[in-house]
Amino acid sequence: MSIFEDRVDAGRQLGRRLAELRGQDIVVLGLPRGGVPVAFEVAAALDAPLDVIVVRKLGLPYQPELAMGAIGEGGARVLEEHVLAHSRVSDAELKAVEDHERAVLENRVLRFRKGRTRQDLTGRIAVIVDDGIATGSTARVACLIARKLGAARVILAVPVAPADTLRSLTGPDEVVCLATPHQFSAVGYHYRDFSPTEDDEVVQLLDAAAKRLQNSQPASRTPATASVQDSEFDAEVEIPSRAVRLQGQLHLPVPARAVVLFAHGSGSSRHSPRNRYVAGVLQQAGLGTLLLDLLTPAEERNRANVFDIELLARRLSAATDWLATRQDTTDCTIGYFGASTGAGAALWAASEPTARIDAVVSRGGRPDLAGPRLSAVRAPTLLIVGSYDHEVLELNRKAKSMMRCPNQLAVVQGATHLFEEPGTLAAAAILARDWFVDYLLPAKTTPGATT
Repeated sequence: MSIFEDRVDAGRQLGRRLAELRGQDIVVLGLPRGGVPVAFEVAAALDAPLDVIVVRKLGLPYQPELAMGAIGEGGARVLEEHVLAHSRVSDAELKAVEDHERAVLENRVLRFRKGRTRQDLTGRIAVIVDDGIATGSTARVACLIARKLGAARVILAVPVAPADTLRSLTGPDEVVCLATPHQFSAVGYHYRDFSPTEDDEVVQLLDAAAKRLQNSQPASRTPATASVQDSEFDAEVEIPSRAVRLQGQLHLPVPARAVVLFAHGSGSSRHSPRNRYVAGVLQQAGLGTLLLDLLTPAEERNRANVFDIELLARRLSAATDWLATRQDTTDCTIGYFGASTGAGAALWAASEPTARIDAVVSRGGRPDLAGPRLSAVRAPTLLIVGSYDHEVLELNRKAKSMMRCPNQLAVVQGATHLFEEPGTLAAAAILARDWFVDYLLPAKTTPGATT
């Protein structure tokens, strides 16, 4: 049974549990990759710096999901002696697994540390965060590393773990865990959305956390960056749509020239790590983003609403109209980014006669759900599909043949429906970024130039 919507939800709940640490000399340390989105939210809640401790599980050669130990930065290693004894893994087999994982670990250390300085833990409180614990191997090696780096106190904070594993942990001074289910099979079983976290997302979250902390410093302490506080707007917003109020996250550069509205697919939310990752790529290109939930939590419980494309499109149009009422977005060009069923809603909304939409991108979308309205879409549309998403790829080919607007089908090689394979989500994000930049941020005409 799922307890958490996704890692963002888990991180926010964990941040609330740790609220008493706010104002103390702490460093939040995420365990890449899945622990970093959770740690990002904890660091935001505590207004604390975010860093990583890079660790790798040592999985059994014939059952890699079961840990026989873990390794970490600086040569740290812990072994699960009872697992090794029971499995009869030879020294040569252990060395082969460790050599492979050590190479992966060193590559990630280089990737995550490039251009940034490790947070000094000397005399500080280290709050180590992961998305959950199973055997506890990676948690133990992370605590060992924090101690070696001089942490005065080590707190291990996780959303979910088996109670017997927590009782066996001796590395941390304190353990904070939100849930200890009686029946624990795997960490991902307790999340509604447990999509893989990519290296690019880890880097992006570290950059965003550093920027957030920099912006929160008093101007007198950061004179060179004081103006950064006025360079962007980021806040939770509520958008009225008839009898309901939609929840959203609005991010704008200041001044804003273009905004992309995100319509997520069924079973996802505005906290979707995939959409948040794409939104971050767009933001780096100077685009505003609005991630929103087109249904209320109560409405989502009725699965029929998830596929009510007309309702979703109407809500998306309401959010677009709301942007036109804001002084900072009234003159912006507008784009739609739709994923899965959200793409059907985006294209339906873009087909309305009064719609003033300048570009649409569909990722792994179901444009067929817009039906005959596809031929009425006027905004330039990019359809992005994974090469292994065979059924959806065929649906997109048929939809493309029905469209009369400028359109393009881009196939990301090696990707399945959720773009979970390494590098595929980044490829889709770059395609979307370039499409929106071309159509939403046209190059300014040089004064006096002839056309």
